[in-house]
Amino acid sequence: MAQTHFPSRVTSPTKELANFSVLSGDRQLRVEDVQEAYIEQKDRLVNAIDATKSILRDVRAFNKDEWIIRYPHYKEAIEAVSPPSTSSRRKSLRRSLTFADDPATETEVVVRKKLQRSVTVSPISENTEEEETDEDATSDFNVLRLDLQLGPNSTVTSLVSQLEKSSIANLLDERIAASLSHVDKLRLRVEDTSSKVLVTGDLNAGKSTFVNALLRREVMPVDQQPCTTAFCEVHDAAENQGVEEVHIISQGVTYDVNNESTFTRASVSELEDIVGENEDHERILKLYLADTRTPSESLLNNGVVDISLIDAPGLNRDSLKTTALFARQEEIDVVVFVVSAENHFTLSAREFLTNASKEKAYLFIVVNKFEQIKNKEKCRRLVLEQIRQLSPRTHENADDLVHFVDSAAALQPYTANPTFDDLESSLRSFVLVKRSKSKLHPVSTYLNNLLGDIELLAGANSIVANAELDQARESLAQVKPVLERMKNGRESLEEGLETLEEEGASNASSSSKATLTQALERVGQGKLGVDKPLIPLPSYPGILGVWDYARDVRKALLASLDAAVALAEDEVRNITSAGVDRIKELGEEHLPAGVERNRRVFMPEAMFSTIRKASKGPIKNRKSLTVVAGGVHGLGIGLAQRSEMLETTFFDLFDVQHQFWLHFSDGESDNASKEEETTAPTVLGLASVGVGALTMVGGQAVGAKGLIEGIIRVTDLFGNETVRKWAAPVLGAVTIGMTVYLILELPTSIPKTVGRRIRASVVRLHAEDQTSFVDAHASRISRETRKVLRLASWDLRSRFNSAMEERGKEVKVKEETAKKAIRAMEWFGELGRKSEEIRVNAHLGIDV
Repeated sequence: MAQTHFPSRVTSPTKELANFSVLSGDRQLRVEDVQEAYIEQKDRLVNAIDATKSILRDVRAFNKDEWIIRYPHYKEAIEAVSPPSTSSRRKSLRRSLTFADDPATETEVVVRKKLQRSVTVSPISENTEEEETDEDATSDFNVLRLDLQLGPNSTVTSLVSQLEKSSIANLLDERIAASLSHVDKLRLRVEDTSSKVLVTGDLNAGKSTFVNALLRREVMPVDQQPCTTAFCEVHDAAENQGVEEVHIISQGVTYDVNNESTFTRASVSELEDIVGENEDHERILKLYLADTRTPSESLLNNGVVDISLIDAPGLNRDSLKTTALFARQEEIDVVVFVVSAENHFTLSAREFLTNASKEKAYLFIVVNKFEQIKNKEKCRRLVLEQIRQLSPRTHENADDLVHFVDSAAALQPYTANPTFDDLESSLRSFVLVKRSKSKLHPVSTYLNNLLGDIELLAGANSIVANAELDQARESLAQVKPVLERMKNGRESLEEGLETLEEEGASNASSSSKATLTQALERVGQGKLGVDKPLIPLPSYPGILGVWDYARDVRKALLASLDAAVALAEDEVRNITSAGVDRIKELGEEHLPAGVERNRRVFMPEAMFSTIRKASKGPIKNRKSLTVVAGGVHGLGIGLAQRSEMLETTFFDLFDVQHQFWLHFSDGESDNASKEEETTAPTVLGLASVGVGALTMVGGQAVGAKGLIEGIIRVTDLFGNETVRKWAAPVLGAVTIGMTVYLILELPTSIPKTVGRRIRASVVRLHAEDQTSFVDAHASRISRETRKVLRLASWDLRSRFNSAMEERGKEVKVKEETAKKAIRAMEWFGELGRKSEEIRVNAHLGIDV
């Protein structure tokens, strides 16, 4: 729905203005009446100036501290299909709004005219009514226009669009600062009770002749060639204690009629020589003349206000003089433009009038040398048409403001010149009676244009603020729920990651323990630790190769333990890989859309590959040693490559100690020994029992004491002849038993013997750390799994926290943007209301 940012108010001229309009029609009014009406309007205008200055300061502060004011461009909207119109003058209120820093983006708006230069800008919606107007609503800047010096093929838009918003805002700030300075000078002009009348025009248009005609005496030098090169300012001699003379103002000082150090005196008769000597310099001359005519006839001695006539150099003499003339425009109340009826308006004249009419809607035009024109009607028609184009308000009041005269004829003595008398009367009325038009209306016009520019800025920036507010709210509607979900899911994510880490490490430890415990038990039974080892158990080579057989069996069993460790690691790799995948699933569940996921590829084979620096000192003195698939932790060798583990001894063939403790222990053997006793009896076991029976004498077979006694008795037996007879058979039986053992039992007993010894060696190796072989590996493998899962969890946490932080910042930025946009909308709306209030209270934009 369209929103009008500056509501329209119906205003009408006040009673005072109506009375003043009546007074302005009478050229012979009392001074008191004229002054009273003027002062009343002046006071309103001064208040408007002060209020406008306050607005400009507020705009500068708002532009600097709170909102970068955008500089808009308005152009007529291009319709796809032009609607039929009954008149070519009817124009649509629709405009295309774009901005200097972003010319590609356009928005259709409605620009409605209210008071003079007072407009409202509102966006087009579905409910916006199609309207047309006979009078085009102003939609361009007059005072705050960013006029840049461009090349011949450049435009303001093409150059300004390359600047950033802040740069354009700085340019706009400079324009506002210049306007503030100009408004200060306008206030001084309004407060000044005197009026300055600038007489200017093209070269040889007859400006000096016209001034002489107004003064009814030939004072200003006149020549066929351009001779006026200085600004000659004519004042009433009463301002100089009634003395007629010329004051040549010293360069670089401020003129003071009471301070002779600021000027040089000269007589009026020397004026022509002074002007001639001043051909190459731009000096300001103060000329004081006494007009003996009555106040009702004289312009200088009018009895109402102090009047000064300024005879200016020609416009097209050179650019410096033209620039100096424009610089003095802020001090000028009335512009009397003298144009030659022979040449009409030159390019210089057109440029001057176009710029002057922006502030001074009413110009006093003198068409000089009119009596020399043969076809006067044609000349009049052409000149008025040109004036209509250059200054429409002047054309509307052409009867009072445009005069076709011959100034030279007015200087002829005893010759009536009614046209010039009418001109002089109109000029007196315009300067003295209609001072609201001549002195105050230019200021009113400037303020009106300035406030209109501010309203255009306010309307466009209000639309921008509204668009930014909608965009910020739309973004918040998308981002804020995501942030809330992330905040609510943060604890769940942390718990899930911790659970996955614990489960992964626990499963890895349990799997490793189960695999290694089974492998160690198999090796203790003389079997390979894994089903498919890299090195199989060797075949028995016979009695002659029994030693090598025992060594190869030891090596194969050690290699199978290494393979069991590698198998446990492989199983844990799968467990870890599954944990990493579950962490990724958590990431997909908790990370919002648009956040980059973890692109790292998990490589299970990289686990357990780190080689740490070995500790110093002997192996038996090193602490925290762990046998891994690669060898002792830190050495990089496996069990099958360790020399102390590969060393083969006699006990690998005949484990007498094991058999001794098996049959003669006190029942406190370990669980493994008890399990071995549950196996089927072997030849070696029977032979061992037989050997043990030799120690039994008389049914006594307990302890070492019984053994010694048995040996003494056996010695006594060998002294007996009967015993000696049985010695040979007994020794033969033993020899036969040993032979049977060597032939039948060694291929199966050696792996068991070696396995028991390897198992015992591994247990002894970890006895110092009070950590079993299985637990050491399970702890190591579990730590590696936890490390991998923790790394993946850390990456997910990092991405989640970064994403949540970014969403938090985005929400904060959008909330700040929304607040600033709301503040800007309210501020620009209030700015428009203040601007309109100034217009209404000071009657700006109301013709008087």
